[in-house]
Parts: sequence; C-alpha cells; structure tokens
Amino acid sequence: MMARSFDAIIIGAGQAGPPLAGRLTAAGMSVALIERKLVGGTCVNTGCMPTKAMVASAYAAHLARRAADYGVTLSGPVGVDYKAIKARKDKVSNDARGNLESWIAGMDGCTLFRGHARFETANTVRVGDELLSAGKIFINTGGRASVPDLPGVDEIPFLTNSSMMDLDVLPRHLVVVGGSYVSLEFAQMFRRFGSQVTVIEKSPRLIGREDEDVSAAILSILENEGITVHLGAGDIGFARQGSGIAVTFIAGKAPAVGSHVLLAVGRTPNTDDLGLDKAGVELDKRGFIVVDDQLRTSVPGIWAMGDCNGKGAFTHTSYNDYEIVAANLLDSDPRRVSDRIEAYALYTDPPLGRCGMTEAAVRKSGRRALVGQRPMTRVGRAVEKGETQGFMKILADADTNEILGCSVLGPGGDEAIHCVLDLMYAKAPISTLARATHIHPNVSELLPTIAQEMKPLA
Repeated sequence: MMARSFDAIIIGAGQAGPPLAGRLTAAGMSVALIERKLVGGTCVNTGCMPTKAMVASAYAAHLARRAADYGVTLSGPVGVDYKAIKARKDKVSNDARGNLESWIAGMDGCTLFRGHARFETANTVRVGDELLSAGKIFINTGGRASVPDLPGVDEIPFLTNSSMMDLDVLPRHLVVVGGSYVSLEFAQMFRRFGSQVTVIEKSPRLIGREDEDVSAAILSILENEGITVHLGAGDIGFARQGSGIAVTFIAGKAPAVGSHVLLAVGRTPNTDDLGLDKAGVELDKRGFIVVDDQLRTSVPGIWAMGDCNGKGAFTHTSYNDYEIVAANLLDSDPRRVSDRIEAYALYTDPPLGRCGMTEAAVRKSGRRALVGQRPMTRVGRAVEKGETQGFMKILADADTNEILGCSVLGPGGDEAIHCVLDLMYAKAPISTLARATHIHPNVSELLPTIAQEMKPLA
C-alpha cells in the first residue's frame, strides 16, 4: 500500500497535540492529527475540567452546610442532586471538547484521523486501513490509571479516575486505594456529596512527595470532614462481601467494606501498543519514552510530548512541551525542559499550591537555607472568609538569597503560589518579594511579610 504523505504526524490530540498542529499548519505544513478516543485528552475528558467542575459543586455543598457560620439561614437541610452534578460536569467537558473539535476542523492543512496509531517504520504510521508517512512525527499519547496487581483485584468491580466520570449514582461508601493527589480530590468531593469515604494508603503518610508538615495538615483537613484514613497499609486485597466490596489493608484488622472502590495508585504511559520497537524509539524501564532536553527521542525526526515522556504529569507541563518543540522547530528559540520550574496544585479545599523545592529536598541538597512560615489563622483574608486551615512556607538559599521553593496550603493557594513562581522564573532574590507591596486584603499579601521574617533552616 502506498503511504499517504504529510509533513508531520501528531499521535494524540491531548494538550500538546492540537496547539502544535495549529503552529505547524500556520507555518504551511500539512499535518495528520491522530486520536483514538476523544480530542482534548485526559484534561478535557476525564481529568482537570470534569473533576474541577465536581470540586466546585462539592465546595458549594460544603459552604451551604456551613451557612450558619456566616449568619446565613437556610429553609431546610442541604441536599445533593448527584445526577445534576454529573450533568453540569458533562456539559463543562463536552463544551470544551466541542470547541476544540471545531478549532481542529477549521485548521487549513490539518487532517484528523480517528483510530489507533501504530508505527510500522520510523517514518510511517498505520491508522486502521490508512498508512501515513512524514519526516516529522510527534507522540502525544498521554497516560492512563495504573491497575495494581493486588490479591482479588480481578474479582471485583473497581473504578479509576476515568470510569469515575461515568458514575451516575452516589456511592454509599467509597473506598479509595491510594493517598496522593487524584485520590484525595475524589475522597473530599464525594464526602461532601454525602458518601462515607475511607482512604487506604500503603505509605506512612499522605502525598509522600510533599513535606511532612503539608501531609499532616492535609490529613487533618480530611479527617475534620469525617473521612477515615488508614496509613501504612501493608496487605491490601479485595473480595466481594454480600453486595459490597471488602478491602483488607492490615493483617488482623477488619476490612473496609464499601459499595464502590476507586483505585488511584499512579499512572502508566500509553506507550505499550504503539509499535515503538518498529520505529526504534527507546523506552525507560517504566515505559516512558526517553527524550532529551528538547523532547527529541532516540530516533531523529521523532519527538515525544506530554505524560508519555515522564517529564511531567500535568496539563501545564504538556502544553509547555508543545511550546518547547514549537520554539525549537519554528522560532529558532532553544527552549529546554530543564528551564522549567516544578509547579503544581492539589485541588482539595483548601488547595495546595507548590513550586520549586520542598523542605526535604533543600535539606538533602546540603545548602544553607532560610525558611519562613505563617499559619492561615494569621492571614486576615483567610480569617474573614472563615477558612483558616493550612499555612504558607517559603524557602531560600542563605548564601545567594535565591528563592528555592514555596508551599501555599490555604484559600486561593493554587493562585497565590504564582507570586513566588514568577519571581523564581525572573531569578529575583527573596529581597524582591520582601519589598513588594501586595493588595490588601489578600492571602498573597502575607508572602512579603513571610519573606521579611526568614530564619535559618534548623
């Protein structure tokens, strides 16, 4: 069969694929964009947009239950219509996907192929009955929820972050296996919808990549809302028990028996069924595509962007991957992955905003450091809003005054963190933050105050 020729092939229409298609076609290239499922990838369909829409509904329910704290009276108890919550979530996701599909359809020079892509050589890709060829190929296939090989897991119905989006009934008792970012967002939102919720985590604390004080604060926030958390689970297993599912977690202790089980124990890259061996593309031991600092794979003419390359598992890192590739190819701008400062958020309520190094990483580095911290109970805006759980912490190098990292756990923490992140990109010293005048009243107005009160990290 004769291959259909394009200037570029993009495999995957997630966060990096469509914008790259837009740049390449604007530069006069012909582009084949391949998507086997839904355009928009995880973010639009099963990740950021639908889950944050549900987080918003959960926050509204939680705030309504606290109405009396603000002097507001309601005529009756607060109820939750889960079907309406799902319909709202679906509309947010569907509208975003529809807008993206319209944008792609309007791109001159871009042809969208629906189906599963597999390499046949380093420059040919098969999609169904079509054989496509190009001198430039970009892999943007994302990742999926990992399913752990645990006793009994094949004998029970379970949910992942994706199938959770299709759930149209409110679980009576949701057992969440995993104690990290995805699991904790779902745990809190479903508790606020009215489900009984149990979290089971094998590590001795939640979100183990965060500092211990952050983990402890988030544990307290969840337990204050009636979520049961079991840490140090060493013997996780599953079995049917009547109409429910029994989840064992510590030998000798009674299992948690739930109506539904959510597995949230990490992500697996979608690289195992692309025929990458036929193209000669190198994978690491975890299945991620090996890339250099400008996202080139081991094969000339093939790049990898987004979750499949292991350089970041977020929408913003995927989009930045597109920016790096486009800058190098089209703008003679040698942008690199190593220019990126780690930054992300945990969308519990209150949210956690994080950038740069953790305190544990700073200690491990051996450098002399400064630290400043302030609880939300001493932040006027948090007090006024009646949301005083959490704290802020800033780390800086004691010798160079370089800002090393920041954690903001509290109201607006996912927004306030950018005050520090942008200064880090500008390579501004901690004194720049200390001398800034922020707007009052605001959570972020206390960041300069913290910067003025830095002390040696003991």
